[in-house]
Amino acid sequence: MNGEWIEIKVITTSEGVEPVTGIFYCYDVKGVAIEDPKDILDRPSGPFTWDYADFNIFEYGKDAAIVKAYFSKDDDLEVIKNEINRKLDELRELGINIGKGEIILNKVNEEDWATAWKKYYKTTKVGNKVVIKPKWEEYTPKSDEVIVELDPGMAFGTGTHETTSMCIELIEKYISEKDRVFDIGTGSGILSIVASKLGAAEVIGVDLDEVAVDAARLNVEYNNVDNVHIIHGNLVDVVEGKANLIVANIIADVVAYLSTFIKNYIMENGVFISSGIIKDRKDEIVNILKENNFEIVEVKEKGEWVAIVAK
Repeated sequence: MNGEWIEIKVITTSEGVEPVTGIFYCYDVKGVAIEDPKDILDRPSGPFTWDYADFNIFEYGKDAAIVKAYFSKDDDLEVIKNEINRKLDELRELGINIGKGEIILNKVNEEDWATAWKKYYKTTKVGNKVVIKPKWEEYTPKSDEVIVELDPGMAFGTGTHETTSMCIELIEKYISEKDRVFDIGTGSGILSIVASKLGAAEVIGVDLDEVAVDAARLNVEYNNVDNVHIIHGNLVDVVEGKANLIVANIIADVVAYLSTFIKNYIMENGVFISSGIIKDRKDEIVNILKENNFEIVEVKEKGEWVAIVAK
């Protein structure tokens, strides 16, 4: 890997992470990453690279966060930057606290981008028995532990971020052997692999990000799970039939959209686990799910994030 990409990052807040991420997903991005100071200050061995030379928490405040997206150097970056600025202004007009909302552009070498963060990523136990182990680390498992080997590369999903860890805990709680599982926005493939190793009969992971799809397929190979299929595209276009359990670790706006039709893809008594929802939008998403004939089974919170289990 020796290509060059353009990194566009927005300095925002924890509240602003979700809507700013949504802005980036309007473009043909090659990857999106989120850096939250709480992940570093609360968890020194957390998954994200934290470059204090680029991001000074004393200047921007402890509630500040960074959302980064990676674009081809052939994209019209000036046009994209102006559009992002306009959309940030729209968020401000809606009363969303996006903090400074500063946009910074950098040239990034693909090899540096893909590997620099690895020194922060350590073996972590999530839930009762799932252990997320970086592929390059040694670890001796206990007898009841389920080991997931991972190299997220440039895809989101290392297992230690609150949104992902809550999904893992909820999958562990609600999955049954022989279940069929859909993982929407699979990212690194971590939730698909976890579902497989916890007894699912078949898992289909879908993602619109080709970088994520490539990373997920590699991680499936690393874990020797032959019942996980990673597909590039939109769930409604590439998946047939129904699942016993659907998990979507994305953003609140996408969860709201999915809630309008996702029941068509869930078997009777099946479960829909959604996460990536910031606390301030918890009640809104709960109400949207109820309006679409879902029963709320459980609401789980960690830090500024919420996961919802519905039937």
